[in-house]
Amino acid sequence: MSDFKMQIQTSASRLLPLLAVALISLLTATTWAAVPGITGQTFNLTAQQSYVTQPDGAAVYSWGYGCATGANVAAPSFLPFPGFCNPMQVPGPTLIVNEGDTVVVTLTNNLPAAAGNTSILFPGFQVSTTDPSNSAVQTGVQGLLTREAASGGGTVTYTFIANKPGTHSYYSGTQSDLQVEMGLYGAVVVLPKNVAGCSNSKGEYSLAVAAYDDLVGATSTVNPSCYDREYLFQFAEMDPRIHTQAEAIATCAAGPGVICPTTMQTVATEPYHPTYFLINGRSMPDDMDANYAPEYPAQPYNGNPHMHPGDLTLVRVIGTGRWQHPFHEHGNHVRVLARDGNLLLSASDSTKLAGPLLFTTTTTPGQALDGIFYWTGKGLNWDIYGHKPGDGSVCIPDANGYYTADSGALNYYEWCADHDKPLETHPYGSVGSGGPATLPDANILADGAWYGGSPYLGPDATANAVGTSPIPPAGTVVNSPTTEAGYAFMWHSHNEREITTNDIFPGGMLMMMLVDPPVFHINEAQ
Repeated sequence: MSDFKMQIQTSASRLLPLLAVALISLLTATTWAAVPGITGQTFNLTAQQSYVTQPDGAAVYSWGYGCATGANVAAPSFLPFPGFCNPMQVPGPTLIVNEGDTVVVTLTNNLPAAAGNTSILFPGFQVSTTDPSNSAVQTGVQGLLTREAASGGGTVTYTFIANKPGTHSYYSGTQSDLQVEMGLYGAVVVLPKNVAGCSNSKGEYSLAVAAYDDLVGATSTVNPSCYDREYLFQFAEMDPRIHTQAEAIATCAAGPGVICPTTMQTVATEPYHPTYFLINGRSMPDDMDANYAPEYPAQPYNGNPHMHPGDLTLVRVIGTGRWQHPFHEHGNHVRVLARDGNLLLSASDSTKLAGPLLFTTTTTPGQALDGIFYWTGKGLNWDIYGHKPGDGSVCIPDANGYYTADSGALNYYEWCADHDKPLETHPYGSVGSGGPATLPDANILADGAWYGGSPYLGPDATANAVGTSPIPPAGTVVNSPTTEAGYAFMWHSHNEREITTNDIFPGGMLMMMLVDPPVFHINEAQ
């Protein structure tokens, strides 16, 4: 093991008790941002080396952006970690800014000497690299694509106006085939300035009530980009062979008969054979652990979406790395709002969205998209809450067919056309004698019992799943009636190899969207 790796692991072990204390604070918090990051208009970032972990036990040498020591950063007010930002993380800190802000990012190059210069590109924005206090002075040194921070602690300052709401990427513009692969990438979220038409937005876990500016027009009174909660997913792949080569150069110790390379130009980035497939720097199942979980000091962001029926969930997706990743969200299609901050609108009515409904939100390298996902149970053809005729339950449809009269009700946003329809009217073995559906005994299903132990939502799920219709099998109580009972929809890459970790299934780009009844409080800290 290299001295540097031992130093990093020792530092991490010392950091864990501190992070454990922070995690306790997180778990006692009542709210949590679904898109954690840092806010402000001035950001002092550093590029440096560390290790990221994988579920197979590997610690992969990587580079990442982080916050310089003593950087004056802040987090959204509902975050329990004000000013929390790692000195190195993959992906880099999410920069959360407001439309119209003048954003100043100063980058310090703390990469190993052989890595040479480094930089940041902010695609979609007009970027200046002059000194904010003296526009006649250029910062950094000139590179092929942008001004760069020189090796050995050099700095460069980037300034741009955040004039485009939405989700955007940032990444290294220096030897990108290596530096982006090593982990030098991140996200910018620009919150809209003028928002209207979102009076019904619950704003449970969201940075704003709408993703884009006021789109209300003569034909609409609702902004179609309103949402209730949001998640950011940055997709990337990793070829450990490349990282091993870079580590060997960075940690090389010159001595008798040993001449160390002085640059990373000899690192072979082709042929490219990634074996790790990442969502927000983690692979499944690590991506379903909490944000800022102490066991991932250099990978603070998770990929664990969670919602209630009827929630408008904003899905922010960024493709980094080299490959497209066909990501499929089970449960419903995703309505695309925009790509790279550019709204997809009707040519005849600028207040109407024209983005497609996507079966897979294919992640294109360097491209970001915003889309809306929701799930209500409509079309399943059974009562997802397990109501039975005569039990006194109410479902009075609104103009759209949903029960929205009581936002505090267990079955808020139930699809009323399926109210009082049992999942099956006869137990296992009575195929064709009732319905709308008869399921096989859960004991013989390859994937085991239902999530929550029941095909129904809510605190009465277990009671509604046994008795005359034993699903799960009679006598099986997987969840207590007082605990969570919901649905889990797999969200994953449709490229089968990408749901493995080092060719072992399951892993990689895979997570679960958990849908719980409105009465269950979703704690984003878990």
